[in-house]
Amino acid sequence: MTERYENGMKVRRAVLGDSHVDRAEAAKTGLDEAFQTLITESAWGTVWASDAITRRERSMLTLALLAATGNFDEIPMHIRATKRTGASKQDVIEAFQHVAIYAGVPRANHALKLARATYAEMEENDDD
Repeated sequence: MTERYENGMKVRRAVLGDSHVDRAEAAKTGLDEAFQTLITESAWGTVWASDAITRRERSMLTLALLAATGNFDEIPMHIRATKRTGASKQDVIEAFQHVAIYAGVPRANHALKLARATYAEMEENDDD
């Protein structure tokens, strides 16, 4: 693999946790292997690996963008990641308030619903 892939995998594990990445890697098939490589190199090995802004800020941006564009499936994963990135519950609330104003209340409302459920699950399971 490339150096960017290897760095991306390190960042991905640091942000999402080993157990999440191990599950994703175990589920990888020939159908999505190229896609997973693309994500690891570009999202994790380039964007998330940059030190231009903090991981806390990246978490807030990512959650806001996911909510604003209606890509709700990845919100729970990125809420769990806040445990490692340093984005607090208040940071997430602030990000979703921006979504409400600039992208719409229904999207922010749904994102908050997902965040509440995910935080409750994390507290119940003491997620890593």
